[in-house]
Amino acid sequence: MPVPDPVLKVRRIDTLRDEWPSLMWVVAEVRGNGGAARPIWYQLVLGATAEEPVELPPVCRLGSMPTPRGEAWLFDALSDEELALEFVRVVDPDNNYASVRAMTGSHSNTSLVIDESWVLKLYRRIADGPNPDVEVTEGLGAVGYGNVSVPVTVWRKGRADLAALRRLERSRGVGSELALDSLREVFNLRRPPRECRLDFSDEAESLGTEVALMHVALGEAFGVEDADGRDWAADMVAQLHRVTDGHIDTARVESVYQRLASADDLGMAIRVHGDLKLEKALRVRRSWMLFDFEGEPARLVAERRRPSSPLRDVAGMTRSFHQMATGALADVEHPDEELRLLADAWAERNLNAFLSGYASVDDVHRLLPQARPSRDALLSVFELDAAVHEVAYELTHRPEVADRPRKAVQRLLDEDGGGGPKPA
Repeated sequence: MPVPDPVLKVRRIDTLRDEWPSLMWVVAEVRGNGGAARPIWYQLVLGATAEEPVELPPVCRLGSMPTPRGEAWLFDALSDEELALEFVRVVDPDNNYASVRAMTGSHSNTSLVIDESWVLKLYRRIADGPNPDVEVTEGLGAVGYGNVSVPVTVWRKGRADLAALRRLERSRGVGSELALDSLREVFNLRRPPRECRLDFSDEAESLGTEVALMHVALGEAFGVEDADGRDWAADMVAQLHRVTDGHIDTARVESVYQRLASADDLGMAIRVHGDLKLEKALRVRRSWMLFDFEGEPARLVAERRRPSSPLRDVAGMTRSFHQMATGALADVEHPDEELRLLADAWAERNLNAFLSGYASVDDVHRLLPQARPSRDALLSVFELDAAVHEVAYELTHRPEVADRPRKAVQRLLDEDGGGGPKPA
């Protein structure tokens, strides 16, 4: 998420290759609010050459600067195949890789496909200590949970995880792609989802089961503790005021959050995925593989590592089903009432299938509120929180569609009616 009124300072430059084109690893400190805010650290892999790299897209070219060797043109080194390969060999010097290409679709990090067999993810935003994407997948692998990709190599400096190398998984596609195919068929045929060949409900149920199995494994890997509703409420309220700026009814949202502080029957707290949605699930041969465990991008790393309710992840997925239906409908040139009803039916059918699959795992129930009304109420709070973060994200990246999550926030508030978690 962009930093308001940023002040940038370069804190470190390591030269990885000295001759032209040179290769540099750079750490930049960014402080918002004119330098008064707490620092955020970013890493960059830059190239420099004596001539302007006109073959690269303009977005990859940073400009020129004087050096003792003459004028140098700076650019994103990972957009250049020669320097990208050089960087890969720095990360993993024990192997001689032959090809590299950038992976499309990643917004918060840079991912490279190497020899069509490996993926190197470079974490742009860094912090002192483990990156959750490395820590969580290694922890899950250690307890025998098989449906995550555990790094084979992690590039570190000091205590900071900077990049992770993993196997490139062969798949039928990510969940959002398969869901969109299903929605398009529903719209094209104008038939109920259950009557369509690409009905997604079996996939949604299987995904729900996989998410529950992941939560059980996370409890085993990182421990289980009592829920702290007061801490959850304080965290949500702080995030609310950090990411919103008068675009939603913050007073009503805060009142829903605050009810957590005096609620009982909140279940247990575990390490969670933190940013779970259909885009973070890969359909592999017989099951689903979950990936990208960094957590909510707007949060600090320390905040992402805090235990939370497994229902936070469930809420992220339920919002994802609604987002898919709303987005697919918006792509139709002239949506009518019939298509709107079909979109709602698709979301409802697949959401129910997902929740059914999740509930089918017996061991996950010990992590959840014991009473069904308490579960439903807590899930609604986390759905509201997810929608609030969607508003903030869309206002920053796609303001033209920000009304979609804003309407979701209003709908969830209207449905709440004071029915959130209640005090003992």
